[in-house]
Amino acid sequence: MLFTAGCGEYSEKTVQPEIEEEAKDLIVVGFSQVGAESDWRKANTESMLETFTEENGYELIFEDAQQKQQNQITSIRTFIQREVDYIVVAPVMEDGWDTVLTEAKDAGIPVIVVDRQVAVEDKSLFTCWVGSDFELESRKVCEWLRSYCEVKEIEPDTVGIVNIQGTLGSSAQLGRSKGLREAVGRNGWNLIAEASGEYTQAKGREATARLLRQYDDINVVYCENDNEAFGAIEAIEATGKRVGNDIDKGQIMVISFDGVSEEAINDAKAGKISCIGECNPLHGPRVDKIIKDLENGVTPDKYEYVDEDIFSAVRDVRTVTVDDTDYDIVLLQ
Repeated sequence: MLFTAGCGEYSEKTVQPEIEEEAKDLIVVGFSQVGAESDWRKANTESMLETFTEENGYELIFEDAQQKQQNQITSIRTFIQREVDYIVVAPVMEDGWDTVLTEAKDAGIPVIVVDRQVAVEDKSLFTCWVGSDFELESRKVCEWLRSYCEVKEIEPDTVGIVNIQGTLGSSAQLGRSKGLREAVGRNGWNLIAEASGEYTQAKGREATARLLRQYDDINVVYCENDNEAFGAIEAIEATGKRVGNDIDKGQIMVISFDGVSEEAINDAKAGKISCIGECNPLHGPRVDKIIKDLENGVTPDKYEYVDEDIFSAVRDVRTVTVDDTDYDIVLLQ
């Protein structure tokens, strides 16, 4: 492209060394993304694409795995063959990475894991991980629900929850499901059923509609991301039931995670989503900093957790406490 555009009076022989030198200076990053299943994922991809540009000193090789781990494994092997400088992976699920990450390590290519984690016996197979503490997200949101019920004098044994889970085996699903189950046991709530919505609006709607047909004592739908919450709201309203905070008066409360899109925030302002545990998708600059540190001989932290908020338009709860740490609620206007 550089030869055909703007060469002017210069010969190919004159320009060629400059092009080779320019390409040689770029840091080559291979990035395997889960897919594009949610607003969060799209924002995460956009953050990476905006960061890893030639203007910033990078050549980015981007691969969309379309929700399939085998596609990611194939992409990583391609990155190894192409001798990239760094491999970045947002894994579909936690298990199944030992072999291909061993191949990357043997090739001397640092692997940076973002968002979801990898479960490997040898932690040296990846350089570092950056993302959210999904279990903490859950614990904060569940503490919000406990506090809300306490303020409204709602008896714990009347709280009937269904969990619309994310992609089974992913870090976010494991952490958010674990946090809920522990809160159910601790607070005496009823966890009626769990079903995967695969982090999509369509599957979230399907799963919620099916559970509403099966059970008549559901008053809280705990969705493991916003897109599932959009589907859950559609399913609830399609039955003629009302979405809202007054679960002691026949309404069904929707709780969610991410808080990335304007639609989610607007639904929270309108009372259709009662509480959102933030999950920050803007990992591009964070990975850029890690790579720059590595280039400068600085060893990054093995695990880098992102600070995140809790969003709600409900004025009854202003702060929650988890492990002796207070978290203020971001009250939406």
